[in-house]
Amino acid sequence: MPVRPAGLYSASMNPPRLLVLSAGMRRIAALPVLLQDFQLEFRKPDAPRPDDIVLAWGQRPSALRAQQYAAQHGLRALHIEDGFLRSVGLGHDDPPLSVVVDDLGLYLDANHPSRLEQLIPQPLDDRQVLRARSLVAAWRNGRVSKYNHARDAGPGLPEQYVLVIDQTQGDASIVCGRAGGDSFDRMLAAAMDRHPGETILVKMHPDVVSGRKKGHFEPGRLGAYRYVKMLDYDVHPASLLERALAVYTVTSQVGFEALIWGKPVYLFGMPFYGGWGLTHDDQPPPSRRHKATIEQVVYAALVRYSRYVDPETGNGCDAETVLSWLALQRRMRQRFPEHLAAIGFSAWKKPFVREFFGGSKVRFARRGKDAAADGTIATWGRKHDLALGRYAASAQIIRLEDGFIRSVGLGADLIRPLSWVQDDLGIYYDATAPSRLENLLAQTQFDAALLTRAAALRQMILDAGITKYNLAGASWQRPPGDRRVILVVGQVETDASIQYGAAGIRRNIDLLQAVRRARPDAHVVYKPHPDVQAGLRLSGQQEDAAANWCDEIIDDVPFGQLLEQVDEVHVLTSLGGFEALMRGIPVVTYGLPFYAGWGLTRDLHLTEAVKARRPRTLSLDELVAGTLILYPTYVSRVTHRFTTPEHALQELIVWRKAGPAPRMQFWRRWIARLTRKP
Repeated sequence: MPVRPAGLYSASMNPPRLLVLSAGMRRIAALPVLLQDFQLEFRKPDAPRPDDIVLAWGQRPSALRAQQYAAQHGLRALHIEDGFLRSVGLGHDDPPLSVVVDDLGLYLDANHPSRLEQLIPQPLDDRQVLRARSLVAAWRNGRVSKYNHARDAGPGLPEQYVLVIDQTQGDASIVCGRAGGDSFDRMLAAAMDRHPGETILVKMHPDVVSGRKKGHFEPGRLGAYRYVKMLDYDVHPASLLERALAVYTVTSQVGFEALIWGKPVYLFGMPFYGGWGLTHDDQPPPSRRHKATIEQVVYAALVRYSRYVDPETGNGCDAETVLSWLALQRRMRQRFPEHLAAIGFSAWKKPFVREFFGGSKVRFARRGKDAAADGTIATWGRKHDLALGRYAASAQIIRLEDGFIRSVGLGADLIRPLSWVQDDLGIYYDATAPSRLENLLAQTQFDAALLTRAAALRQMILDAGITKYNLAGASWQRPPGDRRVILVVGQVETDASIQYGAAGIRRNIDLLQAVRRARPDAHVVYKPHPDVQAGLRLSGQQEDAAANWCDEIIDDVPFGQLLEQVDEVHVLTSLGGFEALMRGIPVVTYGLPFYAGWGLTRDLHLTEAVKARRPRTLSLDELVAGTLILYPTYVSRVTHRFTTPEHALQELIVWRKAGPAPRMQFWRRWIARLTRKP
């Protein structure tokens, strides 16, 4: 639930009717959640009631019209604005994740009282002080800002500088903050005067960089100053504030963020955070403002004043939830270069490639020569090594593959993925060379918090019966008696995991024969690969003779249900071995899967090279932490943005209950069969 600012309407009262007259505001899907203490009316009534309230957003023309309508009918106006933690993209790209609602005035208007101005001086108890400090720490650690689409500053900036913030011409916060166009000239002059010999870094506003608006500083004019450098490209504020000696602004929110970063802030206007004794002010503050602590300003602005919506659930939430989600987006969007090429992806996969490389601009190329020009190439596993040819040696290759918790339905059925892995060293199934997963498992110092998270994630998977594909099917009961039941997991024999991860045995029939010879008294159950069962891939060599080497062939039993009833699992390289390990079932490997060699499996064909690269013994939760938390990338099918494995699991559970649309499933399977490969 969003925290309601003091002085607004409680849940126990009959909610007043709020007139939303702006077409733009009507398009904000989360508005009913953000304003749930009101009864929203999305049309202009023929005859407004005396207790109606009119919603006015900021100082834009629609807000002025709303205020005029309120004055004409003797109604009250309620002011709403973007929150201080707004979104990933800019306002024209993304809806707000937070808003501020003010029944007194606009928080950016220093000429009149606002609800925020009344909240800031309110005393805090010890718990509230600690929460404010935790928010400050989380803000800095998450490297977030109001908008979070831009990348950190690249190389080329000085080690330290004085940061000057430009704003767009006509920004309402400038006039409302008792400033004007000349304030920017005075600000720059003061910065150069107070910091002689230091680099003055002038940051352009993102809307100026994009060409949508004009700023107050002309790059050509600034070039006349020896120590002034113009940042004429979009840079995320966190990377600039981190190294700034001081920050100069007129009324920008970046000044508030600079206070969060503990930087000296010089103001040439009067924004909401000015006049409380925390900033160096060029003008006297309003008489309504007195001394306050940074904790009071942070708590008032981020907790008491702002309202939030969880982007993944659509429900109201607290500041910490939105901050954590934005921090995840920031971290994931900067993993790869800003520009990269992708080669060998079918049309249906291209939208997912763009989502999983969110934050990078992806160009799809047909040939290795074309792709190599970008310096970084994304490709599917090792499928296109021949096409990449010699260009693979001169470019960074990022290999993609399905994640270990993928979807409801088969990838070969063209079902969208919830997770992929993006490996910049190799790929997890290729035991002939190191991979990012292998390095994570070999080198990571797993702390207690991560292991606790891994244990909880594993329990979630077990409780929900989650596997990679989560297919429905028939039930199965193990045979009566005390014979040991062994599950042998079949694979697609042409799969790359066999080509690059097998060690001797490469056929399903040979695996079955080896198991039968080793365990003649066991009840051996064989499960063919789901793609083979579905007719999407061809069966293995002599796999039609499987019944001669096992007691039972199981086709359509859900894999999770099957694992609950067997005593051992034997595999070549199948992910089924990892899923069995998570359930505490002994696993015997006949190949070199990623989970072999860490002391958790009985490995019959482990090579010396693999032993050397996997020198340590892992606990099960360490294996789970590396494999399911640190290595894959998860993208929500709701937000189409990065998410956590825990939330991906929740989405998958809901998805599994709903099931795929039968008509769409038919067409996907038809297309997949036409284009299948042996």
